[in-house]
Amino acid sequence: MYNKHKFKDGHIELRHVLYMTGKTLSAIGIVETVAAITSLLYREWNMLFNLMIGIGLFFLVSFIFIFIGRDTKEEKFSWGAGMSMVALTWALGALISAVPPYLSGHFKSYLDAFFEVMSGYTTTGLVLIQDLDHAPMGLNMWRHLICYIGGQGMVLMTLSFLASGMRGLLKVYMGEARDEQIFPNVMHTARIIWSVSLLYLVLGTLALTINGVLIGLPLDMAFFRGLWMFLGGWDTAGFAPQSQNAMYFHSLSYEIISMTIMILGTINFALHYFILTGNYKEGIRNAEIKSLFTTITILSFLGAVALKGIYSDGAVSFRKTFYHFVSAHTGTGFATLYSQQFFYEWSDAAIILLVIAMLAGGSVCSTAGGIKALRIAILANALVNDIKKMIKPDSAVVVEKFHHLKEVTLQDKHVRNASIIILLYIATFAFGTLAGTFFGYPLKAAMFESASALGNVGLSIGITQPSMPDALKIIYIFMMWVGRLEFMSVIALFAFLFKEAKEG
Repeated sequence: MYNKHKFKDGHIELRHVLYMTGKTLSAIGIVETVAAITSLLYREWNMLFNLMIGIGLFFLVSFIFIFIGRDTKEEKFSWGAGMSMVALTWALGALISAVPPYLSGHFKSYLDAFFEVMSGYTTTGLVLIQDLDHAPMGLNMWRHLICYIGGQGMVLMTLSFLASGMRGLLKVYMGEARDEQIFPNVMHTARIIWSVSLLYLVLGTLALTINGVLIGLPLDMAFFRGLWMFLGGWDTAGFAPQSQNAMYFHSLSYEIISMTIMILGTINFALHYFILTGNYKEGIRNAEIKSLFTTITILSFLGAVALKGIYSDGAVSFRKTFYHFVSAHTGTGFATLYSQQFFYEWSDAAIILLVIAMLAGGSVCSTAGGIKALRIAILANALVNDIKKMIKPDSAVVVEKFHHLKEVTLQDKHVRNASIIILLYIATFAFGTLAGTFFGYPLKAAMFESASALGNVGLSIGITQPSMPDALKIIYIFMMWVGRLEFMSVIALFAFLFKEAKEG
């Protein structure tokens, strides 16, 4: 092992980053074998070959990285190195994962395949795949497994199973935009998150499979579509195995189940753990849950008002409005409308409300993206606190508290951290909107697609398609990446690489 005093050398930090990146890439390669087995069962030989190439690339790159950093295992991550490792792993994981989809022939270019894979890992759901309705089973399995890996966190997967004995893992854990731990031990927390996800995987897939059989699907298709729709819903990714997305099923019961899964997926993993272990009161007292359901309710109601007269039947209007506002706010992106219907049928007011819902997002430490309900709750509490200070005597001491897993006293650092992330989201959203208008798209369409990419939602108003400019695809890829990792890991990566280049 290297001398502790030499650990400050950036090259040793880089080798340590590569070691952990290699571990994570090997874990993704192992998961990809599930897609390969699916192709084997359905005798999709070309797709099987494509997937085996992808698996081979994962194992080759991971072997090289682990070999380079083999004697840095016991070194401790610094904050910069830990967060850089996360951003680097997500970028490299997506680049390699895009190879089998590109080789399948269902994408116009490698860039399109990379766009789709990054969309899956970041649980966004914007798609560029062509002829999805005739895609191989193995390809669809791989698309949805990518969502599952990304929803829980690809590095979190490594922390759960392959990071025994490593130090400084908290920095890596928080690099995937997770602000809190269920237990003091990071590996224990990671395993609890995966345990919760696997429990819901079984229950959700079973519910959707039974419902699929009841609405007339053959058992095997009901199972696979149920599995994939669960993965798209729970991970708030919005991927579906058919081009019509959730509209394909034409079933109110299927929509209700999928909407329930969307809501469950956008709730904090720690809150799931508390409720599953019997602490039901936390679900009522939690400030983040109150914030989430308050904004969903308000935006859905206003959306219904904005869409008054669009749908002749009141029940249909409620069904379309509520489903899509839940889909947008949870960051899922399931849709029972065609993309163009948002542009041509929905009012400008409804579009703006949907944009707000997409940017607001779900809960911290969940599969959802966006600004997050907890940050909105913190700013709301800060506003209340300031109003109290104004109306009370100068000598009065005003202390504002909120309940999130425990009683928390509102401090300036909470407000500052929330404000920084919100400002970064607003600035990046504005940049994405300007980029869309620069390439000739109408303002409301550019706003819609920018919010969907940055908020990791996946609803589209029609911009996202293979014919869109390559430069805009790259911009949206970057927005999905920074939106999912909440900026800091990506900023740390660029700073880390700059330091490495400067040092030699």
